[in-house]
Amino acid sequence: MPKNYQHILALAFAVQEINENPQLLPNVTLGFHIYDSYFSPKWTYHATMLLISTPERFVPNYKCDCLNNLIAVIGGLDPEISLNVATVLDIYKIPQLIYGSAPVMNYKTPGLSFYQMAPKEALQYKGILSLLLHFEWTWIGVLTMDTDNGERFVQTVLPVFSRRGICFAFIEKIFKASYITQVMGVLNQGAKIHDKVMKSKANVVVVYGESYSVAFLRWLPYLSELEHLTLKGIVWIGTTQIELTSFVYQRTWGTDMFDGTISFRIHSNDLLGFHLFVRNRNPSSSKDDGFIWDFWQQAFGCVFPNADLGKVEGDICTGEEKLDHLPATFFEMSMTGHSYIIYNAVYALAHALHDLSCSLKHRAMVMEGRLGLQKQQFWELHHNLRSVSFNNSAGDKVSFDQNLELVAGFDIINWIVSSNQSVNAVKVGRMDPLVPPDQAFTINEDSIIWHSWFNQTRPISVCSESCHPGTSKKIKEGEPFCCYDCISCPEGKISSVKDMNDCDKCTDENYPNKNRDFCIPKDISFLSYEEPLGISLASSSLFLFLITAVVLGIFMRHHNTPIVKANNRNLTYGLLASLLLCFLCTLLFIGHPEKVTCLLRQTAFGIIFSVAVSCVLAKTITVVLAFIATKPGSKMRKCVGKSLANTTVISCSLIQAGICAVWMATSPSFPDVDLYSTVGEIVLECNEGSVTLFYCVLGYMGLLAIASFIVAFIARKLPDCFNEAKFITFSMLVFCSVWLSFVPTYVSSKGKGMVLVEIFSILASSAMLLGCIFFPKCYIIMLRPELNNREQLMRRKP
Repeated sequence: MPKNYQHILALAFAVQEINENPQLLPNVTLGFHIYDSYFSPKWTYHATMLLISTPERFVPNYKCDCLNNLIAVIGGLDPEISLNVATVLDIYKIPQLIYGSAPVMNYKTPGLSFYQMAPKEALQYKGILSLLLHFEWTWIGVLTMDTDNGERFVQTVLPVFSRRGICFAFIEKIFKASYITQVMGVLNQGAKIHDKVMKSKANVVVVYGESYSVAFLRWLPYLSELEHLTLKGIVWIGTTQIELTSFVYQRTWGTDMFDGTISFRIHSNDLLGFHLFVRNRNPSSSKDDGFIWDFWQQAFGCVFPNADLGKVEGDICTGEEKLDHLPATFFEMSMTGHSYIIYNAVYALAHALHDLSCSLKHRAMVMEGRLGLQKQQFWELHHNLRSVSFNNSAGDKVSFDQNLELVAGFDIINWIVSSNQSVNAVKVGRMDPLVPPDQAFTINEDSIIWHSWFNQTRPISVCSESCHPGTSKKIKEGEPFCCYDCISCPEGKISSVKDMNDCDKCTDENYPNKNRDFCIPKDISFLSYEEPLGISLASSSLFLFLITAVVLGIFMRHHNTPIVKANNRNLTYGLLASLLLCFLCTLLFIGHPEKVTCLLRQTAFGIIFSVAVSCVLAKTITVVLAFIATKPGSKMRKCVGKSLANTTVISCSLIQAGICAVWMATSPSFPDVDLYSTVGEIVLECNEGSVTLFYCVLGYMGLLAIASFIVAFIARKLPDCFNEAKFITFSMLVFCSVWLSFVPTYVSSKGKGMVLVEIFSILASSAMLLGCIFFPKCYIIMLRPELNNREQLMRRKP
């Protein structure tokens, strides 16, 4: 390939500098031979055998020329070339410095190590992975050469990519061919590869190949069966071996498909004098250059006149053509990465040889330069090569690590194809092994020019669009993990970043927002005196307390009137007193739950209400027994009196007090925090301890209320003009209705809603008792005093 001619120039330039340097290898002249492998193992072996034979006579393992001493071989642009050369050089312990990828060593005889002038491939793989992750390209295609190195890349490198979240739309092996005839035999395979690339959703393709890979890839658009489709742009990512090269017959082929390509190139610097050295090369001034005539004709598309050829068709080469006018696919004026390491390889050998010559113990052996060195065993050069370390003319340090790999980095290059098909290689990043690993990869995204198909926006290469916060990924069955659907986070969970595999649960003190993309701290919730609802309930309780106190005051002021004496005056006072306490006990339910208030609120409520209902029950029993006792011959007269009423109230109240005592002794109420019942709130509440005993208290109170209602219902039609049993019947009907409704409402409520339901039930049932039983009496006492006499009280209806 014409572009590889620069490798030859780099070798010649380095040797010329060394021979002109009096400080390095004085009295020694370096020379070199260059052989072409033709991509063929046969020709590679042949060339290697020539190196260890007498010039002009192919007699392997026999040299009679003392003027040419083989000290090392620099070679192996492609790994298989290096491996083929090594199988021969291994016998003679001759060092080989390779400037391509290290070959797979499965079949290499152990004993000779390669001196790898290219940086570590592991560093390059990290760089490619960092590049993919930086641009969030998770759905990519992979093309590899059908070689041992390509297989090693697939087996060892791609699994690492997969573990970091990269998926592969396809992994294809591109054909390997040594000659054009072989290439033409695999065109169908190339067409299939091209069509797969264009039909795939992947906009990024990683190419791991050899030096001629791009030249083969340039065939693909011409093999496509997708003529009716608009071909998309591809971001090609090439490894160090990939160069934008062309075969001669591809001169007129476009390079648009590689516009925006990103490749990794061995780090290089401009060398002083190299540009001038290249510009001065021409066929007339380079008589000893056996390659320049072929290169010139191929690169410029012309022929040199030859007397033996007769008439020449086509342009005539003048030899005055300018190298800097050539496209980059054929030749670059600036030193490429491979040329740079060939230059460094020559200097590494020169320094090692210099160190070897300086270590001679007997200076007498160094008489004529070449004569002294030729008697040395050059396998000793290995020791000096391993420890060689120097700075080249560009200031870069050259040394090997313990694995005989050059300590160097990679440049990240962006290929920009202009409208006139010229190609510019712009450095946009670096992979530096001499800095901390987290700083090794650097990229200047603003300097990258993408393929025109992307309209200069950052290309996207994903199988599925990113799942936004508030959703999580659901892998599609039978497809790679990069292909997924996005589902909303379930209740109580959030996802705060994109592409989460699962939603996270908020802590107990937080809850998800509406979009479920972050957690919000919960509010502290309890029925307080500061909020309007707490103020309203507290005010209602105090108001009803005052009303009850006024009623009690009225009854005490008219203590001796018949209507007050009727139906046991002491029970009336007891009922009013218990109602006063009922209204006050609601205040225990308002405010921050404390240990004392939690202990008292339910037990106080249960006992006080039981006393109130017991008084009502005693009143109704008294009415019934009093009526029965007035019948002639009735034996119930002895039962009617204060003792029966007091016994009823005390016994019924003591039973409830006993239940409450057991409750407080075994499982009392305590302050608790409810984190889950109400969304967005941390509810401070009183835990009832034993729910069973709580409902026992309610059940016993309900039993008393039902008994009072039944007895009052029986006595409602007794012939008494002032029969309060009618009012008690209605009040107990409302009372029972309130508390029967309370149970399901209480159970279905959450947070402070439970407290509200209980307070409302207490106030409503107490107010009904007060209103239904005592307001009619107050009406007579205050507004109809003429009815408050014994005659009216004892008058019976006709």
